Amino acid sequence: MLVLLAFIIIFHITSAALLFVATIDNAWWVGEDFSADVWRVCTNSTNCTDISERFEGYSTLQAVQATMILSTILCCIAFLIFLLQLFRLKQGERFVLTSIIQLMSCLCVMIAAAIYTDRRQDLHHSNPEFYSLTSEGRYGYAFILAWVAFAFTFVSGLMYLILRKRK
Repeated sequence: MLVLLAFIIIFHITSAALLFVATIDNAWWVGEDFSADVWRVCTNSTNCTDISERFEGYSTLQAVQATMILSTILCCIAFLIFLLQLFRLKQGERFVLTSIIQLMSCLCVMIAAAIYTDRRQDLHHSNPEFYSLTSEGRYGYAFILAWVAFAFTFVSGLMYLILRKRK
């Protein structure tokens, strides 16, 4: 039982770490001499432009930003609630509250990655002054980590739903 508990805790911390990296790092769309994410566009390591209101489709990127941040916050809250429930639940009860919050985190990261997947090309074409070099790019590791974090938070949420507290 202790090994299972350690695995669940490590799995949850890994999910949170993936969410932090995917949210913060500048590698959602990368190429030879540029990188772009939901916060800024860099044409080289020193020439970065923050995405602001003058950006066409700014509200779309704000939705991605908000849902990624919300996902990260919910994942951290779920971990704290799990630790609380670990000491407060009666024997045989399930970690339902933790599961619900973790699955909400899963839903948020899925929404963010799906919006970016669907709208990336429109954003790049409607902002040629920012994305002039990005036509030959590809999805970066932070974008891939967002989808991996979706899978991790989903599995983690299901584990909490199935898990019962034992002695």
